[in-house]
Amino acid sequence: MPAPVDVASSAIGGHALPARFASVPEAAPRRRRRRPTLILGAVAATVAAVTVALLQITASLGYDEARTEFDASLATTASTGEALQQELDALASTLGVADLLVQTDSGVLVAPAARETLSTAATDAREVVTPAEDLLDHDLLTADEKPGIFWQLFAASGELAAQTRHLDDLAADLDSMMPPLTTAGTSVTDAGAAVLHSAADSAPAFESAHLSAKNDAVIALRDAASRASGTERLDASAVETLVSLQDAAAQVVATEQAELAEKAGPLQTARTEIEAFARSLAPGVLLEFDWNQIVNNAGYNGSMGGLTTWWWDDPDRAAIELSNSVAEQWPADRSKALVAHEVGHAISVKCEDMYDSSTQDSIEKWATAWAISMGFTDDANGVWAYGYPPQSYIDAAYGCR
Repeated sequence: MPAPVDVASSAIGGHALPARFASVPEAAPRRRRRRPTLILGAVAATVAAVTVALLQITASLGYDEARTEFDASLATTASTGEALQQELDALASTLGVADLLVQTDSGVLVAPAARETLSTAATDAREVVTPAEDLLDHDLLTADEKPGIFWQLFAASGELAAQTRHLDDLAADLDSMMPPLTTAGTSVTDAGAAVLHSAADSAPAFESAHLSAKNDAVIALRDAASRASGTERLDASAVETLVSLQDAAAQVVATEQAELAEKAGPLQTARTEIEAFARSLAPGVLLEFDWNQIVNNAGYNGSMGGLTTWWWDDPDRAAIELSNSVAEQWPADRSKALVAHEVGHAISVKCEDMYDSSTQDSIEKWATAWAISMGFTDDANGVWAYGYPPQSYIDAAYGCR
């Protein structure tokens, strides 16, 4: 049965529409599209990550390079410091020897000017030492451990660069001190060597001023002077050389004083003249003299005796012993002739190849021939005691001077 109709409603003629048309499907609810935003965010995150990674790599590499330069500079500075310290140590050693030389100098042989020059050179050298030691007192910089974050790496790299510049400056300052120290060391060494050379140069005059010294003392003086003249370095041996030279000089004085004490008395002047006469006949031969009442079984009742001992070695040297009667009769021709005979024995050290020294007779004939060749014709020249020598000996003796 059909549904009843509402006439009132129909009279108005309106239409009632359903909420939805059955013929149209229900639309799905709309959603916001977020995909582009997500992509941009991911890209931004990736860019940031890459940027951080690049910064980290750059910072790390930069730090490594800065550290390499720092380490190289540190090694150079340390090496330069070690070299400077060695130079300082060498100079300190040289200055120590210089001080000992000044303290050891007795004033007998060393020239005052040479000693003063050494003192001045040592003082000047110490003025160079102080600033060099001050530089070495600077502590060398050290690098901290490598940071892990890029902004710390950048900061550390900058700090390393500043430290490297500081080390470079210090190395340059250390290196600049080397030439002054070397020059100072050379000056002190040269001045110290000059002290020894001046002492050696004074030795011959010192020897000549002490002619009565014993031969052994004079030889020791000559040997020490030879070592001193060859000294070019200042070390412990330089001080030992000066000490030995001065000790030898003291021994020369001591032996001379002993000899002069023995010669003291009324015959001293004659003895001194005879010794000087003998030395004038044999230049280059080192002679020492002894005096006694009886020599070679002679010296009494106006007789004269002489005895000579000589050495076939270097230097040419001999010892002559004379009886007091030789001085008592001085300057008689017979005294001079006997002395000339003894000098003939002494000077044979310079002419050993000129005669036969294998027998006592030939030795005495040689001394006699030499006295004759020097113009001493009194029979005390050896003719009276040993006979006249062969003319060949006399001829040969002319070549022995």
